[in-house]
Amino acid sequence: MTERITSRKNPLLQQVKKLFASHREREMAGLFAADGVKLLEEAVKYCPGLETVILSDEVEASLPEQVRLIRVPRDVMESISPMAAPQGAVFLCRLPEKKLFSPKPGMLLLDGIQDPGNLGTILRTADALDVTVVLLEGCADPYSHKVVRASMGAVFRTPVVTASWEQVSSACREAGIPVAVTALEDGAVDIRHAELSRMAVVIGSEGQGVRREILESAGKKLIIPMNPHCESLNAAVAAAITMWQMKQ
Repeated sequence: MTERITSRKNPLLQQVKKLFASHREREMAGLFAADGVKLLEEAVKYCPGLETVILSDEVEASLPEQVRLIRVPRDVMESISPMAAPQGAVFLCRLPEKKLFSPKPGMLLLDGIQDPGNLGTILRTADALDVTVVLLEGCADPYSHKVVRASMGAVFRTPVVTASWEQVSSACREAGIPVAVTALEDGAVDIRHAELSRMAVVIGSEGQGVRREILESAGKKLIIPMNPHCESLNAAVAAAITMWQMKQ
């Protein structure tokens, strides 16, 4: 049965706005919010936690029977959507159970990737190339609407793994998996000459790079070859190149 809400002050709509804005609210409610017709299609296919869908009157969507459907006028949709030009679809999903970290060769470790667009793009690429990604400390919330949108639904298909550097370094050491970091340092090895499929490779933050603690404890330094006049690559681009090389 379709429900209809016309008041912007409705408690559910107020909660939606909070879920879009606050990591703390998402954790407390056990829910995250996303927007967009295409993303909704991906959630219908791949997200078992899809709970509530809010549609503008003029938008149609095929939904599972158990999903709660709410219709709102266009102006109400504009009041809750974080998009400048809302597509007319906002939806809520349960946060998935946190997946325990398990070390494996050929995985990517993200250290302090704070830009939602970069993080979402990396998750999307990892999903396409079937590479395990682990988020270390300081990364953006993978269930913020900006990351979900940039991932093009990858967060629906592949559970996001988070862990501390202490956990990861200890587990990799016990499993015999060497940890390598991408770094612009003398003596760094060209990634084309390293067996990345046997390693765990760290990509650092957009501004600071890999933390000194990780740099000092990693067994190998890697570099992506580029023109000498180029200082660095975008984090998402560096991650994509690294993951591609891992699969070779």
